[in-house]
Formats: sequence, C-alpha cells, structure tokens
Amino acid sequence: MAFLGVEASLTGRRWVGLSDDQDRLAEAIAQGQRLPLPVARVLARRGVAVDEAPGFLAPALRDLLPDPMTLRDMEPAADRFLHALKHRQRIAVFADYDVDGGASAALLIVWLRAMGHGATLYIPDRIDEGYGPNVPAMQALGRDHDLIVCVDCGTLNHDPIAAAGCDVVVLDHHLGGETLPPAVAVVNPNRQDESGALGHLCAAGVVFLMLVEANRRLRGQGVQGPNLMRMLDLVALATVADVAPLIGVNRALVRQGLVVMGRRERPGLVALSDVSRMTKAPDTYALGFLLGPRVNAGGRIGKADLGARLLSTDSLPEAVVLAQQLDQLNTERREIEAAVRAEAMAQAEARGADGPLVWAAGQGWHPGVVGIAAARLKEAFDRPSVVIGLENGIGKGSARSVPGVDLGAAVHRVAAEGLLIKGGGHKMAAGLTVAQDMLEPAMARLADLLARQGAGEGGPRDLSVDGLLAPEGATPELIAQIEAAGPFGASAPAPRFVFADQRIVDARKIGENHLRLTFGDGARLQAIAFGVWDSPLGMALSTGAAGRFHLAGRVEIDTWGGRQRVQLRLEDAARA
Repeated sequence: MAFLGVEASLTGRRWVGLSDDQDRLAEAIAQGQRLPLPVARVLARRGVAVDEAPGFLAPALRDLLPDPMTLRDMEPAADRFLHALKHRQRIAVFADYDVDGGASAALLIVWLRAMGHGATLYIPDRIDEGYGPNVPAMQALGRDHDLIVCVDCGTLNHDPIAAAGCDVVVLDHHLGGETLPPAVAVVNPNRQDESGALGHLCAAGVVFLMLVEANRRLRGQGVQGPNLMRMLDLVALATVADVAPLIGVNRALVRQGLVVMGRRERPGLVALSDVSRMTKAPDTYALGFLLGPRVNAGGRIGKADLGARLLSTDSLPEAVVLAQQLDQLNTERREIEAAVRAEAMAQAEARGADGPLVWAAGQGWHPGVVGIAAARLKEAFDRPSVVIGLENGIGKGSARSVPGVDLGAAVHRVAAEGLLIKGGGHKMAAGLTVAQDMLEPAMARLADLLARQGAGEGGPRDLSVDGLLAPEGATPELIAQIEAAGPFGASAPAPRFVFADQRIVDARKIGENHLRLTFGDGARLQAIAFGVWDSPLGMALSTGAAGRFHLAGRVEIDTWGGRQRVQLRLEDAARA
C-alpha cells in the first residue's frame, strides 16, 4: 500500500513507507530506548535491533575495526613493507587516478614520511596508459626501486606485475579473478578466496588496515609508529568519493574522519576546502560533491597525479597552488561533462530506459567524464548505467550501479566470456574496454546478467519515505538526533520525511531555476527544491496557493547567512 495513498506524485512516483515489521520495530526502539519516533523509524529501516540502537548511534572505531590479519596475505604485505622501511629500500607507490587511489597513495606517503622515509608516486595517465599497472611503467619503476606497492589496482594485472623485476605488494578492493598476479602479497577483501565480510572497504580502507598491522608490528619491536587516527580524513574522503557502502566499520571510519577533517590539519584538504568555498563543517555531501570531484579532476582531464600530490603534501603553499589547479580543471570538466551527459541522456531515452540497463556510446566522448555521465544516467533512471566513449574502433566506458546489484561481477563475467577486451570493478562501479563492433552484443549480455539480479524491477517511480513530520516537530534537536544515525550515503540513504496536508504560504523563484517555499498552518517551515521551477513539480507548487500538498524530502540545518534554522530539501510532492 502506498504511503498516504500516493500512487503517483507530482513527479510520477509511488511513495513507499516502512513495512509492517519495520513499523513494529520502530515502535519497540522508540519505547525501549526512549528515542523520538522519527529517529527510531530511521534505525528500523536500517535493520537495527532494539538493543543495538545505542551502539549504532555512537559507533566506536575500536569496537568495529577488524583485525587486519583476517585478510589474506596481510602478514607478507606488512612484513615486506616494513622490511623495505628497515633496510631503507627504494619504494614506489603505483596508484589509480581517482580519489580512492590518490588517498591510498597519500596514506602510504604520509606514513613513510613520518618514519623518515620517502616514496616515488606513480599514477598512470587515463588516456595514454589506462587503468592499472602496465608493462612499460612497471618495468621502468622496477629498474629503480626495490618494492612497488600497487594501491586501488593490480588484482587483475598479471603480466605487468610479472614484468616489474622487483617485489610487488597489491592493496586493492576490486573484484578478483580466478588466479592472482605473481606478487609478494595481494591484500584484497574481494579476492575470490575471501569471505566477503570486508568487501565493503574501499582501497584506502585496505591500506589503512595494512598500516594498522604495520604499527602493531613496530610496537612489538618497541618502535612507535605514526598516529593513524590523524589519517582518517583521507580514509573518509576515499570511502565517500568511491561510493563505498556506509555500513559496518565504514560508518565509524567516515564519522571519525569527518571529525579529523574538521580540525583543518592537512594542508591539501584545507586548501581544497577553501577553494571549494565550504562554509560549514565537513559532511558526506562535501566529501562527495565538493572535494571529491576536484581531487578527481586531475585524473579525468588534467595531470593524473595532481590529486594524490595535493592529499600527501605537507606544504600549505604547494597545496594552495595544487588546489587552484584542480578547481580550474574541475570547471573545465563540468563543461565537457555537460555536453556528453546531454547526448548520453538523449540517446538513452531514445533507446528506452525500461530495461535492466541504461547505456549510451558516442564518438569522441572524453573518457575522463564518461563515469560522471554514467552516474547521472543512473540517478535519472534508477538503473545500472554504462557510458562509453568511442575512438578508432575501441570503446572505453564506465558503469555505475544501484544498491543490490553487483555490477562489477557482471562486467567481469562479460569480459571472461570474451565480449569485452577487458573489464572489472566492484559492486557499485566498473570500467570496461570493448571493440566497437562488439558493443551491442556486450551490452545485451550485460543487461541479461543484471536482469537476473533484479535490476530494473523496482523502477524509478518508487520513492522511499521514513515517516511523517510536522513543522512544529522539525527542531534542530531532532535533526541532530537523526544525523546521529548517519553518516548517510551509499547503502545508507539520508532519511526522507513527509509533511502531510500542508498549505503553501509562499512560493518564489530563486537563482536560475530553484524554488523556495514557505509552508504550514500554525508553525511554518521553509523548503528549497533545486532545479525544479519550470518542472511539473515547481509549476504545481508555485501556483498552488489554494490547494494543499504532501511534501517529501530531507530535513536539514540551513546555515546560510550565519543563522541556523531547519529547512526541508524538497524532493517530491503530491496533492493532499
């Protein structure tokens, strides 16, 4: 049964509330833990038991951090890393060009610097070299180094690792194949012989665990290692930017990392926050939409190592220069992406978006922005999406998934079946290379595999809501309690509440295409809806002073103008 009977909202969506079992659990949590019902409903949707609620609302890293030794190859990885440190061997860090790769590299470089040891940073060019280790780069690094540590890559790169001519350690999280490369160690929670219990970690999380083990071994030798808690800002940034599920230890890593970031101790993140015009304490939105895209911009359309250099530098003047360069590249990236996104959206709509997969491909589309365009298609159609740039008969693409659909496994299988030149990734994101004449059969096979996982069954019409709120009940204190159930992000969406049967007191256009509302009968609340003024939603609300509406969205604290007040970030509405 639809929530409040809304089968078709002003945006054409069906509203879906908690199940009967979740409703009963919410009542039990509210009574058993003396929590406001809206908070209890958020916990119930997450599947939190009554006795688990206090720990969930205050997750402690010491309680949730797994023993690093539960991961295969952790012992040889930590031993080889510390051997290189002890004997002052030459270390190279080979990293992916995204935020997770850059943050992973920065963790190692910062840790080694604190121990008085340097490392060579190498990040491949996205266009000239592509993702992951390649034979020429590994051979060149192997000639001048004793150890290469591959972070956020390497699990599927057998030949380049064999060609290195020196020891290689892989710290990765991408889905592994049936065999492992000839490295000293491959630490990866998504190896096929792992349990998968830590499969939600991003690469920076894996690197962090290796450093935890390294510190433990140093303590056993009477040596004090670097303060790892101060490095959690890098782990938090990578976890959110890589769309890793905010569950289990990831919640604790991100929560503590945001606290560390708020202290403004890391020059690179200070400079990046300032150039991003962050006006409040860092949160997951800032990591995912302000900082992350700028760190990524270098790898997408500029010099691939800019992001990692920014995150690892201990010089504020250098950080300021790097942050400004990345900010400019991000502006250029947005312009390129907008053109690709528009073409991809039109192509996907023409092809039809009712199936299990939405995809688009175009000649000359910049490979640095196809991932962002795929994310936009995924958001628009609520289906796994692939966007591919074609050049000289070869397509290079990126894919993004929806919760509950393992995209990386499906892409890996299509590659194994010979329909792709190569492909892999993790549950929520993947990359692929395909011959242009194999494009249609490859996408058809991928769609088939995704359909078997249930992709496309829910449909974009469903809007999940957590319950009802009244304007007088939406207080800053309640918002703070709801936020304690966070951080919110992948696999842990921010709660969405409905203000039922509301009168629109005022509606006006702000900015280019945004809608500002004031609603309520007695107590009144403001709402903002971005980019909807000329949409059916915006037109109905801006001309609906005589009617009454159910309003759905996320409650938040607005700090604009230096004042704190509760506002609704409006996402949908229905006539009452």
